[in-house]
Amino acid sequence: MPINENFRYLHVGLPDDILQRKLGGDPEGAVRLIDRRLKLDTTPEALRCCLTAQREIILRRAEDYPYTKAEALAVVREHIPDFSEEEFEERVDAGKIGWIYLHGERRFFNRFFQSMCKSEPAFGARAGVRLPGVESAGKGSAGEGRLDRCARLMKERGSLSNRIRIRASLRMKDEVFEPGMFVRAHLPIPAACEQQSEIIIEKVFPAGGKVSPEDAPQRTICWETHMEENQEFYVEYSYVHTARYHDAEKMLREGTSSTCTQPDFFTNEEPPHILFTPYLRELVAELAGDTINPLEKARRFYDFITQHMKYSFMPAYFGLEQIAESCARNFTGDCGVFALLFLTLCRCAGIPACWQSGLTVEPDFCGAHDWVRFYVEPYGWLYADPSYGTAAVRAENEERRRFYFGNLDVYRMVANNAFQVPFTIDKEHWRSDPYDNQLGEMETSDRGLRYGEFERNKVVLMCEEIA
Repeated sequence: MPINENFRYLHVGLPDDILQRKLGGDPEGAVRLIDRRLKLDTTPEALRCCLTAQREIILRRAEDYPYTKAEALAVVREHIPDFSEEEFEERVDAGKIGWIYLHGERRFFNRFFQSMCKSEPAFGARAGVRLPGVESAGKGSAGEGRLDRCARLMKERGSLSNRIRIRASLRMKDEVFEPGMFVRAHLPIPAACEQQSEIIIEKVFPAGGKVSPEDAPQRTICWETHMEENQEFYVEYSYVHTARYHDAEKMLREGTSSTCTQPDFFTNEEPPHILFTPYLRELVAELAGDTINPLEKARRFYDFITQHMKYSFMPAYFGLEQIAESCARNFTGDCGVFALLFLTLCRCAGIPACWQSGLTVEPDFCGAHDWVRFYVEPYGWLYADPSYGTAAVRAENEERRRFYFGNLDVYRMVANNAFQVPFTIDKEHWRSDPYDNQLGEMETSDRGLRYGEFERNKVVLMCEEIA
Protein backbone atom coordinates (compact mmCIF):
# COMPACT_ATOMS: atom_id res chain seq x y z
CA MET A 1 0.00 0.00 0.00
CA PRO A 2 1.36 3.47 -0.84
CA ILE A 3 2.58 5.11 2.34
CA ASN A 4 0.25 8.12 2.18
CA GLU A 5 -2.78 5.81 2.09
CA ASN A 6 -2.17 5.17 5.80
CA PHE A 7 -3.88 8.50 6.50
CA ARG A 8 -7.22 6.99 5.49
CA TYR A 9 -7.16 5.10 8.80
CA LEU A 10 -6.56 8.03 11.16
CA HIS A 11 -10.15 7.84 12.37
CA VAL A 12 -9.36 4.45 13.94
CA GLY A 13 -7.76 6.40 16.80
CA LEU A 14 -4.81 5.82 19.10
CA PRO A 15 -4.75 3.37 22.01
CA ASP A 16 -5.19 5.23 25.30
CA ASP A 17 -1.64 4.74 26.53
CA ILE A 18 -0.20 6.23 23.34
CA LEU A 19 -2.78 9.04 23.18
CA GLN A 20 -1.99 10.10 26.75
CA ARG A 21 1.70 10.41 25.91
CA LYS A 22 0.98 12.31 22.71
CA LEU A 23 -1.33 14.85 24.36
CA GLY A 24 0.81 15.02 27.50
CA GLY A 25 3.82 16.17 25.51
CA ASP A 26 5.90 12.99 25.51
CA PRO A 27 6.50 12.30 21.79
CA GLU A 28 9.41 9.96 22.47
CA GLY A 29 7.28 7.80 24.73
CA ALA A 30 4.41 7.78 22.23
CA VAL A 31 6.68 6.70 19.37
CA ARG A 32 8.28 4.01 21.55
CA LEU A 33 4.88 2.49 22.28
CA ILE A 34 3.82 2.75 18.64
CA ASP A 35 6.94 0.85 17.59
CA ARG A 36 6.08 -1.90 20.07
CA ARG A 37 2.58 -2.24 18.61
CA LEU A 38 3.88 -2.27 15.04
CA LYS A 39 6.18 -5.21 15.86
CA LEU A 40 3.26 -7.34 17.07
CA ASP A 41 1.75 -9.76 14.56
CA THR A 42 -1.56 -9.45 16.43
CA THR A 43 -2.01 -5.73 15.67
CA PRO A 44 -5.04 -5.41 13.30
CA GLU A 45 -4.24 -3.99 9.88
CA ALA A 46 -6.47 -0.91 10.25
CA LEU A 47 -4.83 -0.04 13.59
CA ARG A 48 -1.39 -0.70 12.07
CA CYS A 49 -2.13 1.84 9.31
CA CYS A 50 -3.36 4.39 11.84
CA LEU A 51 -0.26 3.92 14.01
CA THR A 52 2.02 4.29 10.99
CA ALA A 53 0.50 7.66 10.09
CA GLN A 54 0.33 8.81 13.72
CA ARG A 55 3.99 7.97 14.26
CA GLU A 56 4.99 10.45 11.56
CA ILE A 57 2.47 13.03 12.79
CA ILE A 58 3.93 12.86 16.30
CA LEU A 59 7.49 13.21 14.99
CA ARG A 60 6.51 16.40 13.13
CA ARG A 61 4.18 17.93 15.69
CA ALA A 62 6.70 20.13 17.46
CA GLU A 63 7.58 21.94 14.20
CA ASP A 64 4.27 23.81 14.31
CA TYR A 65 4.68 24.82 17.97
CA PRO A 66 8.19 26.23 18.45
CA TYR A 67 7.60 29.08 20.93
CA THR A 68 7.77 29.12 24.69
CA LYS A 69 5.45 31.64 26.32
CA ALA A 70 8.31 34.12 26.73
CA GLU A 71 9.24 33.74 23.07
CA ALA A 72 5.64 34.11 21.93
CA LEU A 73 5.24 37.30 23.99
CA ALA A 74 8.43 38.63 22.45
CA VAL A 75 7.02 38.07 18.95
CA VAL A 76 4.01 40.27 19.73
CA ARG A 77 6.00 42.89 21.63
CA GLU A 78 8.22 43.50 18.62
CA HIS A 79 5.14 45.18 17.15
CA ILE A 80 3.12 46.06 20.28
CA PRO A 81 5.58 46.88 23.09
CA ASP A 82 2.87 47.30 25.74
CA PHE A 83 1.14 43.97 24.97
CA SER A 84 0.58 42.47 28.40
CA GLU A 85 0.80 38.94 29.71
CA GLU A 86 -2.86 39.21 30.71
CA GLU A 87 -3.83 40.04 27.12
CA PHE A 88 -1.83 37.07 25.94
CA GLU A 89 -3.57 34.64 28.30
CA GLU A 90 -6.99 36.08 27.44
CA ARG A 91 -6.32 35.28 23.79
CA VAL A 92 -5.11 31.80 24.71
CA ASP A 93 -8.35 31.20 26.62
CA ALA A 94 -10.36 32.55 23.67
CA GLY A 95 -8.71 30.03 21.33
CA LYS A 96 -6.89 32.69 19.33
CA ILE A 97 -3.42 31.43 20.25
CA GLY A 98 -2.97 27.70 19.70
CA TRP A 99 -0.67 25.59 21.87
CA ILE A 100 0.27 22.05 22.85
CA TYR A 101 2.10 20.47 25.75
CA LEU A 102 5.67 19.44 24.93
CA HIS A 103 8.06 18.06 27.53
CA GLY A 104 6.11 19.52 30.42
CA GLU A 105 5.47 23.04 29.14
CA ARG A 106 3.14 24.83 26.79
CA ARG A 107 4.52 25.51 23.32
CA PHE A 108 2.76 27.97 21.05
CA PHE A 109 1.74 27.89 17.39
CA ASN A 110 4.33 29.31 14.99
CA ARG A 111 1.84 31.48 13.04
CA PHE A 112 -0.32 32.73 15.89
CA PHE A 113 0.72 36.36 15.43
CA GLN A 114 0.09 36.39 11.67
CA SER A 115 -3.23 34.65 12.27
CA MET A 116 -4.43 37.37 14.62
CA CYS A 117 -3.28 40.09 12.23
CA LYS A 118 -5.19 38.42 9.37
CA SER A 119 -8.41 37.61 11.18
CA GLU A 120 -8.68 40.71 13.36
CA PRO A 121 -8.23 44.00 11.45
CA ALA A 122 -8.14 45.96 14.73
CA PHE A 123 -5.29 43.85 16.08
CA GLY A 124 -3.44 44.10 12.77
CA ALA A 125 -3.82 47.89 12.82
CA ARG A 126 -2.53 48.03 16.40
CA ALA A 127 0.48 45.93 15.38
CA GLY A 128 1.04 47.96 12.21
CA VAL A 129 0.86 44.77 10.11
CA ARG A 130 -1.26 44.29 7.01
CA LEU A 131 -1.08 40.87 5.41
CA PRO A 132 -1.66 40.57 1.65
CA GLY A 133 -4.80 39.03 0.22
CA VAL A 134 -8.47 39.88 0.18
CA GLU A 135 -9.30 37.60 3.09
CA SER A 136 -7.46 39.91 5.46
CA ALA A 137 -9.23 42.96 4.10
CA GLY A 138 -11.02 45.14 6.60
CA LYS A 139 -13.96 47.44 5.97
CA GLY A 140 -13.30 49.87 3.13
CA SER A 141 -10.17 48.09 1.90
CA ALA A 142 -8.94 47.86 -1.68
CA GLY A 143 -9.65 44.14 -1.78
CA GLU A 144 -13.30 44.79 -1.02
CA GLY A 145 -13.65 47.07 -4.04
CA ARG A 146 -12.15 44.55 -6.47
CA LEU A 147 -14.38 41.72 -5.36
CA ASP A 148 -17.50 43.85 -5.28
CA ARG A 149 -16.82 45.05 -8.82
CA CYS A 150 -16.38 41.44 -9.93
CA ALA A 151 -19.70 40.44 -8.36
CA ARG A 152 -21.50 43.42 -9.93
CA LEU A 153 -20.20 42.66 -13.42
CA MET A 154 -21.07 38.97 -13.09
CA LYS A 155 -24.62 39.92 -12.14
CA GLU A 156 -24.88 42.38 -15.04
CA ARG A 157 -23.27 40.21 -17.73
CA GLY A 158 -23.94 36.71 -16.49
CA SER A 159 -20.24 35.83 -16.42
CA LEU A 160 -16.76 37.31 -16.29
CA SER A 161 -13.45 35.99 -17.65
CA ASN A 162 -9.80 36.64 -16.90
CA ARG A 163 -6.77 35.60 -18.90
CA ILE A 164 -4.12 34.62 -16.38
CA ARG A 165 -0.45 33.68 -16.57
CA ILE A 166 1.56 32.43 -13.59
CA ARG A 167 5.14 31.39 -12.95
CA ALA A 168 5.48 28.80 -10.16
CA SER A 169 8.73 27.33 -8.85
CA LEU A 170 10.35 24.99 -6.34
CA ARG A 171 13.92 24.88 -5.09
CA MET A 172 15.51 22.66 -2.49
CA LYS A 173 17.29 24.52 0.28
CA ASP A 174 21.07 24.44 -0.08
CA GLU A 175 21.60 22.72 3.26
CA VAL A 176 19.48 19.77 2.11
CA PHE A 177 21.07 19.37 -1.33
CA GLU A 178 23.77 16.78 -2.05
CA PRO A 179 25.42 16.45 -5.51
CA GLY A 180 24.14 13.49 -7.50
CA MET A 181 20.99 13.04 -5.42
CA PHE A 182 17.75 11.85 -7.01
CA VAL A 183 14.88 14.34 -6.82
CA ARG A 184 11.21 14.05 -7.71
CA ALA A 185 9.47 17.45 -7.80
CA HIS A 186 5.79 18.26 -8.33
CA LEU A 187 4.13 21.60 -9.06
CA PRO A 188 0.35 22.08 -9.39
CA ILE A 189 -0.90 23.29 -12.78
CA PRO A 190 -4.36 24.26 -14.12
CA ALA A 191 -6.77 21.35 -14.50
CA ALA A 192 -9.69 20.94 -16.84
CA CYS A 193 -12.95 22.01 -15.19
CA GLU A 194 -16.06 24.04 -15.88
CA GLN A 195 -14.30 27.30 -15.08
CA GLN A 196 -11.05 26.89 -17.05
CA SER A 197 -10.21 26.80 -20.76
CA GLU A 198 -7.33 27.52 -23.13
CA ILE A 199 -4.83 25.92 -20.73
CA ILE A 200 -1.29 26.24 -22.10
CA ILE A 201 2.00 25.14 -20.54
CA GLU A 202 4.18 28.02 -21.74
CA LYS A 203 7.61 27.25 -20.28
CA VAL A 204 9.18 24.38 -18.35
CA PHE A 205 12.59 24.21 -16.68
CA PRO A 206 14.41 21.93 -16.67
CA ALA A 207 13.16 20.28 -19.83
CA GLY A 208 11.52 16.89 -19.51
CA GLY A 209 8.89 17.64 -16.90
CA LYS A 210 5.99 15.21 -17.25
CA VAL A 211 2.60 16.91 -17.51
CA SER A 212 -0.41 15.10 -16.07
CA PRO A 213 -3.58 14.77 -18.17
CA GLU A 214 -5.86 17.79 -17.96
CA ASP A 215 -8.51 15.73 -16.16
CA ALA A 216 -6.15 14.48 -13.43
CA PRO A 217 -7.93 14.98 -10.06
CA GLN A 218 -4.80 16.65 -8.64
CA ARG A 219 -2.95 17.86 -11.70
CA THR A 220 0.81 18.43 -11.61
CA ILE A 221 3.93 18.68 -13.67
CA CYS A 222 6.54 16.27 -12.35
CA TRP A 223 10.32 16.17 -12.76
CA GLU A 224 12.43 13.11 -11.94
CA THR A 225 16.15 13.74 -12.15
CA HIS A 226 19.58 13.36 -10.56
CA MET A 227 20.94 16.81 -9.69
CA GLU A 228 24.63 17.66 -9.80
CA GLU A 229 23.89 21.27 -8.85
CA ASN A 230 21.02 22.67 -6.84
CA GLN A 231 18.57 24.17 -9.27
CA GLU A 232 15.13 25.69 -9.49
CA PHE A 233 12.23 23.80 -11.05
CA TYR A 234 9.70 26.10 -12.64
CA VAL A 235 6.70 26.17 -14.93
CA GLU A 236 4.88 29.03 -16.60
CA TYR A 237 1.31 28.42 -17.63
CA SER A 238 -1.63 30.44 -18.92
CA TYR A 239 -5.35 29.82 -19.00
CA VAL A 240 -8.71 31.55 -19.19
CA HIS A 241 -10.81 31.45 -16.04
CA THR A 242 -14.54 32.12 -16.39
CA ALA A 243 -16.89 32.69 -13.48
CA ARG A 244 -20.62 32.40 -14.23
CA TYR A 245 -23.23 34.04 -12.06
CA HIS A 246 -25.82 31.97 -10.21
CA ASP A 247 -28.65 33.90 -8.54
CA ALA A 248 -28.96 31.68 -5.49
CA GLU A 249 -31.44 33.99 -3.78
CA LYS A 250 -33.78 33.81 -6.78
CA MET A 251 -33.39 30.01 -6.83
CA LEU A 252 -34.35 29.91 -3.16
CA ARG A 253 -37.43 32.05 -3.75
CA GLU A 254 -38.54 29.81 -6.60
CA GLY A 255 -38.13 26.68 -4.47
CA THR A 256 -37.88 24.52 -7.58
CA SER A 257 -35.26 22.21 -6.11
CA SER A 258 -37.75 21.05 -3.45
CA THR A 259 -39.72 19.13 -6.09
CA CYS A 260 -36.80 17.72 -8.10
CA THR A 261 -35.27 14.28 -7.62
CA GLN A 262 -31.75 14.86 -6.37
CA PRO A 263 -28.78 12.68 -7.48
CA ASP A 264 -26.79 10.60 -5.03
CA PHE A 265 -23.29 10.94 -6.52
CA PHE A 266 -20.60 12.54 -4.32
CA THR A 267 -22.63 11.96 -1.18
CA ASN A 268 -20.32 9.32 0.31
CA GLU A 269 -18.02 9.44 3.30
CA GLU A 270 -14.25 9.56 2.70
CA PRO A 271 -12.20 8.71 5.81
CA PRO A 272 -10.55 10.13 7.76
CA HIS A 273 -11.99 13.66 7.51
CA ILE A 274 -15.27 13.42 5.58
CA LEU A 275 -17.22 11.31 8.06
CA PHE A 276 -20.85 11.50 9.18
CA THR A 277 -20.16 11.30 12.89
CA PRO A 278 -23.01 11.29 15.41
CA TYR A 279 -22.35 14.95 16.25
CA LEU A 280 -22.34 16.03 12.59
CA ARG A 281 -25.55 14.07 11.92
CA GLU A 282 -27.16 15.89 14.84
CA LEU A 283 -25.81 19.21 13.57
CA VAL A 284 -27.19 18.60 10.07
CA ALA A 285 -30.62 17.80 11.51
CA GLU A 286 -30.57 20.89 13.73
CA LEU A 287 -29.48 23.26 10.98
CA ALA A 288 -31.76 21.81 8.30
CA GLY A 289 -34.80 21.91 10.57
CA ASP A 290 -38.03 21.19 8.74
CA THR A 291 -36.92 22.31 5.26
CA ILE A 292 -36.96 19.76 2.44
CA ASN A 293 -35.28 22.13 -0.03
CA PRO A 294 -31.65 20.97 -0.55
CA LEU A 295 -30.54 24.44 -1.64
CA GLU A 296 -31.99 25.93 1.53
CA LYS A 297 -30.21 23.27 3.59
CA ALA A 298 -26.89 24.14 1.92
CA ARG A 299 -27.51 27.84 2.54
CA ARG A 300 -28.11 27.16 6.25
CA PHE A 301 -24.85 25.22 6.45
CA TYR A 302 -23.05 28.14 4.76
CA ASP A 303 -24.66 30.66 7.11
CA PHE A 304 -23.69 28.60 10.15
CA ILE A 305 -20.03 28.65 9.14
CA THR A 306 -19.73 32.20 7.85
CA GLN A 307 -21.76 33.91 10.57
CA HIS A 308 -20.45 32.04 13.60
CA MET A 309 -16.90 30.86 12.92
CA LYS A 310 -13.61 32.70 13.09
CA TYR A 311 -10.75 32.46 10.64
CA SER A 312 -7.43 31.20 11.96
CA PHE A 313 -4.24 29.91 10.38
CA MET A 314 -3.92 26.19 11.00
CA PRO A 315 -1.01 23.86 11.72
CA ALA A 316 0.14 21.75 8.80
CA TYR A 317 -2.71 19.57 7.54
CA PHE A 318 -0.33 16.62 7.87
CA GLY A 319 -1.04 16.65 11.60
CA LEU A 320 -4.74 17.49 11.67
CA GLU A 321 -7.33 14.94 12.72
CA GLN A 322 -11.12 14.83 12.24
CA ILE A 323 -10.96 18.13 10.36
CA ALA A 324 -14.68 18.64 9.70
CA GLU A 325 -15.87 17.60 13.14
CA SER A 326 -13.08 19.50 14.90
CA CYS A 327 -14.11 22.66 13.06
CA ALA A 328 -17.72 22.15 14.14
CA ARG A 329 -16.56 21.79 17.77
CA ASN A 330 -13.95 24.56 17.88
CA PHE A 331 -15.61 27.16 15.60
CA THR A 332 -12.26 28.10 14.04
CA GLY A 333 -10.50 27.16 10.85
CA ASP A 334 -8.96 28.31 7.59
CA CYS A 335 -10.22 28.04 4.03
CA GLY A 336 -9.66 24.29 3.74
CA VAL A 337 -11.11 23.50 7.17
CA PHE A 338 -14.25 25.54 6.46
CA ALA A 339 -14.54 23.94 3.02
CA LEU A 340 -14.32 20.42 4.46
CA LEU A 341 -16.97 21.16 7.07
CA PHE A 342 -19.36 22.60 4.46
CA LEU A 343 -18.68 19.67 2.13
CA THR A 344 -19.27 17.11 4.89
CA LEU A 345 -22.50 18.74 6.07
CA CYS A 346 -23.79 18.79 2.49
CA ARG A 347 -22.94 15.14 1.85
CA CYS A 348 -24.43 14.10 5.17
CA ALA A 349 -27.66 15.83 4.09
CA GLY A 350 -27.62 14.01 0.74
CA ILE A 351 -26.38 17.02 -1.25
CA PRO A 352 -23.55 16.13 -3.68
CA ALA A 353 -20.42 18.13 -2.87
CA CYS A 354 -16.83 18.10 -4.13
CA TRP A 355 -13.54 19.64 -3.14
CA GLN A 356 -11.88 22.21 -5.37
CA SER A 357 -8.64 24.07 -4.70
CA GLY A 358 -5.62 25.77 -6.13
CA LEU A 359 -4.83 29.46 -6.01
CA THR A 360 -6.49 32.79 -5.62
CA VAL A 361 -4.92 34.94 -8.35
CA GLU A 362 -5.16 38.71 -8.49
CA PRO A 363 -2.96 41.20 -10.34
CA ASP A 364 -1.04 41.97 -7.15
CA PHE A 365 -1.48 38.78 -5.10
CA CYS A 366 -1.33 34.99 -5.43
CA GLY A 367 -2.06 32.58 -2.59
CA ALA A 368 -3.21 29.03 -1.85
CA HIS A 369 -6.95 28.57 -1.44
CA ASP A 370 -9.73 25.95 -1.10
CA TRP A 371 -13.50 26.01 -1.73
CA VAL A 372 -16.41 23.69 -2.62
CA ARG A 373 -18.67 22.72 -5.52
CA PHE A 374 -22.14 21.43 -4.63
CA TYR A 375 -24.92 20.10 -6.85
CA VAL A 376 -28.63 20.89 -6.71
CA GLU A 377 -31.22 19.96 -9.31
CA PRO A 378 -32.38 21.56 -11.56
CA TYR A 379 -29.53 24.10 -11.39
CA GLY A 380 -26.50 21.82 -11.56
CA TRP A 381 -23.16 22.62 -9.97
CA LEU A 382 -22.97 25.68 -7.74
CA TYR A 383 -20.09 26.99 -5.63
CA ALA A 384 -19.47 28.03 -2.06
CA ASP A 385 -16.47 29.73 -0.49
CA PRO A 386 -17.10 29.80 3.27
CA SER A 387 -13.70 31.36 3.95
CA TYR A 388 -14.41 34.38 1.74
CA GLY A 389 -17.81 34.50 3.41
CA THR A 390 -16.23 34.84 6.85
CA ALA A 391 -13.90 37.50 5.42
CA ALA A 392 -16.97 39.40 4.19
CA VAL A 393 -18.37 39.29 7.72
CA ARG A 394 -15.13 40.82 9.02
CA ALA A 395 -15.44 43.49 6.32
CA GLU A 396 -19.07 44.12 7.33
CA ASN A 397 -20.14 43.38 3.76
CA GLU A 398 -23.31 41.27 3.82
CA GLU A 399 -23.87 41.48 0.07
CA ARG A 400 -20.44 39.98 -0.56
CA ARG A 401 -21.06 37.24 2.01
CA ARG A 402 -24.26 36.25 0.19
CA PHE A 403 -22.49 36.31 -3.19
CA TYR A 404 -20.08 33.53 -2.14
CA PHE A 405 -22.99 31.14 -1.65
CA GLY A 406 -23.58 29.95 -5.20
CA ASN A 407 -20.68 31.82 -6.78
CA LEU A 408 -16.96 32.31 -6.97
CA ASP A 409 -15.05 35.30 -8.25
CA VAL A 410 -12.94 35.19 -11.40
CA TYR A 411 -9.60 35.33 -9.56
CA ARG A 412 -8.86 31.60 -9.30
CA MET A 413 -6.63 28.79 -10.55
CA VAL A 414 -8.09 25.31 -10.16
CA ALA A 415 -5.47 22.58 -9.86
CA ASN A 416 -7.38 20.05 -7.74
CA ASN A 417 -10.88 18.68 -8.22
CA ALA A 418 -10.69 16.07 -5.45
CA PHE A 419 -9.43 15.72 -1.88
CA GLN A 420 -6.84 13.13 -0.82
CA VAL A 421 -6.04 11.51 -4.16
CA PRO A 422 -2.64 10.46 -5.52
CA PHE A 423 -0.76 12.33 -8.23
CA THR A 424 -0.48 10.84 -11.72
CA ILE A 425 3.17 10.13 -10.90
CA ASP A 426 2.74 9.54 -7.21
CA LYS A 427 5.17 10.27 -4.42
CA GLU A 428 6.86 7.22 -2.92
CA HIS A 429 7.42 8.86 0.47
CA TRP A 430 5.38 11.06 2.82
CA ARG A 431 3.78 14.08 1.18
CA SER A 432 4.11 17.45 2.89
CA ASP A 433 0.34 17.69 2.52
CA PRO A 434 -1.26 14.24 2.14
CA TYR A 435 -4.63 15.70 1.17
CA ASP A 436 -4.20 18.68 -1.13
CA ASN A 437 -1.57 20.25 -3.39
CA GLN A 438 -1.38 24.00 -3.83
CA LEU A 439 2.32 24.70 -3.27
CA GLY A 440 4.17 21.67 -4.64
CA GLU A 441 6.02 18.65 -3.30
CA MET A 442 9.60 17.35 -3.36
CA GLU A 443 11.24 14.06 -2.40
CA THR A 444 14.58 12.32 -2.68
CA SER A 445 15.22 8.62 -3.16
CA ASP A 446 14.84 7.93 0.55
CA ARG A 447 12.36 10.47 1.96
CA GLY A 448 9.79 13.16 1.29
CA LEU A 449 10.91 16.70 2.01
CA ARG A 450 9.00 18.78 4.54
CA TYR A 451 7.88 22.31 3.69
CA GLY A 452 10.74 23.76 5.70
CA GLU A 453 13.26 22.01 3.45
CA PHE A 454 12.32 23.56 0.10
CA GLU A 455 11.33 26.99 -1.16
CA ARG A 456 8.13 27.75 -3.07
CA ASN A 457 7.32 30.80 -5.12
CA LYS A 458 4.38 32.00 -7.23
CA VAL A 459 4.32 35.12 -9.40
CA VAL A 460 1.35 36.51 -11.33
CA LEU A 461 2.70 37.54 -14.74
CA MET A 462 -0.69 38.52 -16.16
CA CYS A 463 -4.24 38.83 -14.88
CA GLU A 464 -6.34 40.67 -17.44
CA GLU A 465 -10.07 40.89 -17.85
CA ILE A 466 -11.41 39.65 -21.20
CA ALA A 467 -14.10 41.83 -22.73
